Amino acid sequence: MAPGKILDEVGEMREKLARLEGELQRHKEKQTGQAHFRLLADAAPVMIWMSGPDALYTYFNRAWLEFRGRDLDEETGNGWTEGLHPDDRVLCLETYLKAFRTRQPFRLRYRLLRADGEYSWVEAAGVPHFEDGGAFAGFMGSAIDIGDRKRGIFTPDQQSVRLVFSLTERERQVLVLIAQGKSTKQTASQLGISYKTADSHRSRILEKLGVHETASMVRYAIRAGLIEP
Repeated sequence: MAPGKILDEVGEMREKLARLEGELQRHKEKQTGQAHFRLLADAAPVMIWMSGPDALYTYFNRAWLEFRGRDLDEETGNGWTEGLHPDDRVLCLETYLKAFRTRQPFRLRYRLLRADGEYSWVEAAGVPHFEDGGAFAGFMGSAIDIGDRKRGIFTPDQQSVRLVFSLTERERQVLVLIAQGKSTKQTASQLGISYKTADSHRSRILEKLGVHETASMVRYAIRAGLIEP
């Protein structure tokens, strides 16, 4: 084989290896980001869920699982629908699936079976979720127990929920950490990113929320139920 052809093949192989390494690195970063988000979501005082591009539910945070008294494997997919009150099942699923098809936010109330075997009214809201590149990734949302408002149950502001869930996963991670009192430097260290990257995320959060200072960011995090009031 001619030396020139050998060099061409070696060059092509190197390019393929470089592309593969890039894809593996992006996958690793995505998996790390999802793990960080789930840790933060588990600390949230409201129930949080996620679904994939096939409309099946893929994640529920600790608050949801404790409310239901079930584990993650039991609830994911269509498992969570087993807790719907028979009279609310059709309306709940039709509302969700219509919003899913049209990529539109939704909000509704339905009865959900608690861990103690009783049904309680919950108020749920969901918004479409997109990857950084713009690809549709499913839905994300929250649910709160409104069965007994006399107990002073905290009710997230739906406008704040919508705006917060319009942020990327990484931006939500930065928002929660800053709202918890972490500095930009501490946030960068905890997420394993550079200070410059964390500061860039902070700037985009301010822009997307339409505010100009950290205090307003914190208020949004509180109103959306991501951190305790």
